Amino acid sequence: MKTVILDGKQIDSKIIRIAHEIAEFNYNEPGVMLIGIADRGFQLAERIKKELALCYTGQIELGSLTMDKSNPVHCDYMSSISLAAMNGKSVILIDDVLESGKTLIYGAKYLLGADVKKLTTIVLVDRMHPKFPIKADFVGLTLSTTLQEHIYVDLTPGSEAVFLQ
Repeated sequence: MKTVILDGKQIDSKIIRIAHEIAEFNYNEPGVMLIGIADRGFQLAERIKKELALCYTGQIELGSLTMDKSNPVHCDYMSSISLAAMNGKSVILIDDVLESGKTLIYGAKYLLGADVKKLTTIVLVDRMHPKFPIKADFVGLTLSTTLQEHIYVDLTPGSEAVFLQ
């Protein structure tokens, strides 16, 4: 059984708020790099970029980070933006759901292979089950769940929703 936690309109509202928070946090930066963890993190990053362009005057670059989420220690990371291009930049790592923190911390570890000026993180939903020492700096919704429950984010146009199963 699925329960809708956020509908499309509520997701839009969360994305708009996150975009404004990014703009405020980076007001003195000439630009930001949004790096979405493939697949849904990148879809979220695309949506954030669109809203951020409406309230931020700096340059906005969008990239994806592909990794094996089930085995991030021994996987090949592929980024659409080179680590060298991230040097000296404000980099924002984006994923859809934060559960244990494993995906986010290994994604951040990879990005720290660059000499970034600052690194911040965004998730649409934080489930509050930390196992790793990382948090999301900007969160759409914080939701306490049981370990048996599952959060699914659908960002398909026309059927956007966050479900609890």
